[in-house]
Amino acid sequence: MTARSLTRLVLLGVRRDLGGSLFSAFGVCIGVGSLVFFIAFGLGVARIIREKIFPVDRAMVEVAPPAISVGSFGTRLDQERINRLAALEDVAAVYRKMNVRLPALSRYEGAFFGAQLRMRVEVLAMGVDASLIGKEARLSPFADPPPGQPIPGIISTRLLEIYNKSFAPPRNLPQLTPDLVLGFTFPVDFNSSMISAPLAGEPIHAQVQVVGASDHAMLAGITIPLETAIRINRAAHVDADTFTGATLLARSVDRVPHLVAEVKKMGLKIDDPDRQYGETVGVAVMLTTSAFALLSVLICLLAAANIAHALSTSIRSRAREIGIMRAVGGSRADIRSLILAEAALIGLVGGGVGTLGAVLFGRALDAASQAYLPPFPFKPETFFQYSWEVTVGGIALGVLAANAPEPRRGTGIRGDVPRRGEDLAATRSSEHRSPFRLWNRGQERIHRHGIRSRPESASALNARSARWRTWRTAGLSSRI
Repeated sequence: MTARSLTRLVLLGVRRDLGGSLFSAFGVCIGVGSLVFFIAFGLGVARIIREKIFPVDRAMVEVAPPAISVGSFGTRLDQERINRLAALEDVAAVYRKMNVRLPALSRYEGAFFGAQLRMRVEVLAMGVDASLIGKEARLSPFADPPPGQPIPGIISTRLLEIYNKSFAPPRNLPQLTPDLVLGFTFPVDFNSSMISAPLAGEPIHAQVQVVGASDHAMLAGITIPLETAIRINRAAHVDADTFTGATLLARSVDRVPHLVAEVKKMGLKIDDPDRQYGETVGVAVMLTTSAFALLSVLICLLAAANIAHALSTSIRSRAREIGIMRAVGGSRADIRSLILAEAALIGLVGGGVGTLGAVLFGRALDAASQAYLPPFPFKPETFFQYSWEVTVGGIALGVLAANAPEPRRGTGIRGDVPRRGEDLAATRSSEHRSPFRLWNRGQERIHRHGIRSRPESASALNARSARWRTWRTAGLSSRI
């Protein structure tokens, strides 16, 4: 059977039972649409967590000394230990970190980007190697300044997001961007606090100038050059030789587990709360998405069962027609191809419409969230992530669900051809139909759709039916 003839017969069969076909396609549409929707939603939320809420470079490992590392107890993270970490085979670079081990207080009163601000806030400061910040220090070099010059500081992009969505709106403060805050200078008094008692000695007065924003910056504080942190700690006569932590850059993501094992052998611990929080929330999102995806798969299975029932009913109602096709030369493969093609068409339409509906519904929800949801930190432009794998997979699932109940050999019909010694007139005599009218109708339809290239007489048709029965009884090929 040619592809053109198969297409015409498939369309004819679907048109005969258009209502049942649409109902079956609707079931596939709901199942596939739900599955694509929930998978895209899960991928979108996971991307937001991974890139905005807890941004973590997969090739970076945060290292810290153990909780007990005083004197000879525990493992101190000093320069010698840093050198040993840098000598590891899987380490491409080491970035040192040191907290300013003094309380700090910022008192600001004055103009703040068009508004008046009066605020006192406790400040945490951490010094890092300039190579970790890189080009994100845009206003001035990220290095310890000479006396009398402001300290270059980097603020966290996540801190800006929290300020813009939670802190600024109720206080009628302006919205800030990383470019807008460049050059903003505020005073910081080290060894001064409103909560804890300061250390012995006088406060260290300084000015901090924002020179950039980075995901690697400290979330609840300011990030300053490592040399500046060491200088301030030495001026206050506190520990300035051991580091608070270090960031290791692995040579490849695949080597991170091996690198973690080597770090633990050295007596150090992995201190990466952002990664842990991101993995915990990611697992919760994955479990929720999997539950909804399982529900969608069950809907697809119900749709597949409905398609199987509809096809079975259609085959039984077309028993005589299929029998005529077999009697005049149609093979089992022709009949099977016809039925499977009808099921594939139903699945293709249902899967395509369901996938398109899921994409449009997701776009509508994104538009509604932008229009009606109030601003909140890390609010994304879209909650969904549609990839070609998801969309193509949804359509393919529709076709697979429709063809899952594949008709078995012989199409499930016995006696679908005239018995030996009978002609077509005797076959339809009980239904009070004209035998030659039935034969002419069948021959006209078969000739029109290309199963046989030429019509046959009634005697030739009866002879072919007898031969088919003889071959069937002898167990020979069923193709005639």
